[in-house]
Amino acid sequence: MTIRAESAITDVAGVKVGHWTSTRRPTGCTVVLVEHGAVAGVDVRGSAPGTRETDLLNPENLVERVHAIVLSGGSAFGLDAASGAMRYLDEHGFGYDTGVAKVPIVCGAVLFDLPVGDPRIRPDAASGYAACVAAGDARPAQGNVGAGAGATVGKLFGYARSMKSGIGTASITLAGVTVGAIVAVNALGDIVDPATGRVLAGARTADGKAKMGATDAILGGEVPAILAAGTSTTIGVIATDATLTKAQAQKVAQMAHDGLARAINPIHTMFDGDTIFTIATGGVPKTANPTLLGMMAAAVAAASVVRAAQSAQGIPGLPAARDLV
Repeated sequence: MTIRAESAITDVAGVKVGHWTSTRRPTGCTVVLVEHGAVAGVDVRGSAPGTRETDLLNPENLVERVHAIVLSGGSAFGLDAASGAMRYLDEHGFGYDTGVAKVPIVCGAVLFDLPVGDPRIRPDAASGYAACVAAGDARPAQGNVGAGAGATVGKLFGYARSMKSGIGTASITLAGVTVGAIVAVNALGDIVDPATGRVLAGARTADGKAKMGATDAILGGEVPAILAAGTSTTIGVIATDATLTKAQAQKVAQMAHDGLARAINPIHTMFDGDTIFTIATGGVPKTANPTLLGMMAAAVAAASVVRAAQSAQGIPGLPAARDLV
């Protein structure tokens, strides 16, 4: 399976992406719009998640289709951005038809970026609305934008020795079916190249001048910092034009986490709230093999993580991958 350099989640027909990025500090939100609805599933692996409407996606529950997924910075405060997406969809007549009103179904997840700049500045409902207005089907920007604006990685030895990360996207097409991903990477662990194991961005040496490889350092005897739970988290969306049930979409989301594990070390810790959503538009009118889709989802999730590191730009005190050899 070959992932094209210019590929993106918006290669899936019917999927739009919009970013809102704060001009006052590094934070923001990213909206994945499927205005006419898409079958959805979710899988939460981290132990400190901040999420909205994930119970609704349980296969045993009634509603099957969502209209937007919002990824946001700002920790739990950032969940408010989903209210703006609801307002946008309501104004444009999209939602679950209850007979008396159309209720937009908007799911979401947040990451913790409060240490980067003034923590009183965080995405709100107006931010989520603005991201919807900006949404389109062109390849979305990567790096320090949207939910990736304040993302950092490599925090096992404290924020002072971490590095800047961001948001990345990729897609792949096989047998007429496309699977895409967009991932905002704010992990406790390091981002590594799955092909070589080389650390791309992560914990730095005590002098801050080089990447060190946190896992190897800890196994070699270095003691990590004491951190508060919930101070990291990688969140993302998998999209496909295949036809899936909710249970199958959930399985694809589960397998997509394998891609995170290939590109982030460690992953799914007590400090991360790692969450992956899957949306299936049904644009290809055939039920694809969920196992094959899961393999594709893992591949594009890993590629998106790598692109998040490669696209990030350093900010004062937090260099990015391009800044350190």
